[in-house]
Amino acid sequence: MGGRVRPAVYRRGAALCTGGVLRYAGAMETRPAVLGVERSLSGKAWRWRGGNMELPGGIAGLADDVVTQLLLARGVARSDLELHRSPTLRAFLPDPALFRDMTAAAERVAEAVIARETVTVFGDYDVDGATSAALLIRLFRMLGHDAQAYIPDRLLEGYGPSGEALVRLGQQGSSLIVTVDCGAMAHEALAMAHDAGVDVIVVDHHKCAAELPRTLALVNPNRLDETDAAAAHGHLAAVGVAFLLAVAVVRTLRPRGYFEARPEPDLMALLDLVALGTVADVAPIRELNRAFVTQGLKVMARRGNVGLAALIDASRLTRAPRCSDCGFALGPRINAGGRVGEATLGVRLLTTEDPAEAQDLAARLSQLNEERRAIEAAVQESAEGQLAGQHNRAVVVVAGRGWHPGVIGIVAGRLKDKTGKPTVVIALDEAGAPGKGSGRSISGVDLGAAIIAAHAAGLLVAGGGHAMAAGLTVESARIEQLADWLEDRLAGPVARASAERALMLDLSLAPRGLTPELVETLESAGPFGMGWPAPVVAVGPVHLIKAEIVGNGHLRLVAGGADGASFKAIAFRAAESELAQTLLGPARGRKLWLAGRVQLDDWGSRPQAELHLTDAAWAD
Repeated sequence: MGGRVRPAVYRRGAALCTGGVLRYAGAMETRPAVLGVERSLSGKAWRWRGGNMELPGGIAGLADDVVTQLLLARGVARSDLELHRSPTLRAFLPDPALFRDMTAAAERVAEAVIARETVTVFGDYDVDGATSAALLIRLFRMLGHDAQAYIPDRLLEGYGPSGEALVRLGQQGSSLIVTVDCGAMAHEALAMAHDAGVDVIVVDHHKCAAELPRTLALVNPNRLDETDAAAAHGHLAAVGVAFLLAVAVVRTLRPRGYFEARPEPDLMALLDLVALGTVADVAPIRELNRAFVTQGLKVMARRGNVGLAALIDASRLTRAPRCSDCGFALGPRINAGGRVGEATLGVRLLTTEDPAEAQDLAARLSQLNEERRAIEAAVQESAEGQLAGQHNRAVVVVAGRGWHPGVIGIVAGRLKDKTGKPTVVIALDEAGAPGKGSGRSISGVDLGAAIIAAHAAGLLVAGGGHAMAAGLTVESARIEQLADWLEDRLAGPVARASAERALMLDLSLAPRGLTPELVETLESAGPFGMGWPAPVVAVGPVHLIKAEIVGNGHLRLVAGGADGASFKAIAFRAAESELAQTLLGPARGRKLWLAGRVQLDDWGSRPQAELHLTDAAWAD
């Protein structure tokens, strides 16, 4: 593993591509609407993300130019294009010693390994927590030592480490506890552990307050006292930080002669866990995270992790996993254990070496995921009933008694997508205990900082998070006050973010250009996710051949163009949207532009490209 980092250089503007010739363009704000669309059927203006990529005839002979354009449009400097075409750890991995407390943490872990101390990895109950804990447990095994996992019960213990749990683990013999994906704001709990003489290392990525908790070491790129170079890695998920700790531990053990009689661990074999946790936690897929996910998916395809291989099979994936599979197939199943089942199932699956046990655990998680979906649907329906009273609010805050705390984060995300506003969903206990809340935000609005500030202002029992997601505990009597406080703090940022709403397009073409080759070319600029958006393509002009609602409220279309080609398009969970209602009715007989992400439909005998619909606009 290389010890240097070459950060990507980002800048405004990108390259224009017209007829395959690239030239530089100015800032996005000065560009006219794409295809003349100032207001689409969903109320958005269409703008080029980078430059004018109108290629009616498709990408024949232009694949390299298209990929270059996609990279430039995502802010990559020309000098760094080759680094981003195939992101590697050698190019992007920093020296772990760059981060505060990393050296102290690595030395303490190394001491525990050499002395064969009892070590507990204290994780969170979501995918990032499960993969982080599994990564460190597998690291200890590679080093010839064992560590046990402790995952708190979401309903009984809540989020993060409790002082009682940490002290109890110490009394049971753990001389070192490493918390992963939690602990950055656990001042009281860590103080109790410190006073009890228990060494605790915190490995986290959530936002920190100015005052840090009392702990042996706190490794977190989002510490407020971090250097600029370390803070530049604030986009890492906790599992990425845990991987850096693993690198640091191996480097610490090497000069002490630890590997003279045993092989060094193959840390690259852990990247499948890093990829899964990074994508499922919706961490920005840029810079180091792009390398983690790109290389991690390759490791995942080799199926070296028995539990992860069983999960892939349980998800009915018959090809190598893709980035989207981590977020929509694998991640939700790991999450289901912590949300509505047994919190330890995910870590147990990701650390087992027994194929039979792995198959059983994967099947249990898949069943729990189905139960989670049913619970989620009921809570979402109830929460949506409160939206009418929120239409004048910049921040949506809804609460209900009996709502399952394990699904409120998912529901918050659904409502955020539906309203275009930051959303907080709070589950209230029937017995009157403080409510558990989860929030999801929109780009440009830092919800995590607002929740931390609300906690500091005395409005919350507990709270923390990052820009796009946050968790909180609040007394039911203070929910209305919290809603007003968030409104005052975030109304301005929400208004600015909403004013800049636009659908950013990467390419437009005629229906005949929608081919499997196009999908392959666009995917080569990935992996895509938060912070590295998937290409959005406009196809048209077209007329609708068929429009119907299928499955659980999905809109399915068949569209045809003047070039004689036709294609399928689908908009998931869009049945009740204004866009769907227009396409089901008034759009019949009119010409349209359809916009979305192109995907490969490989269920049939011959793979075909289809459009996952995001928006539509009149073309006549």
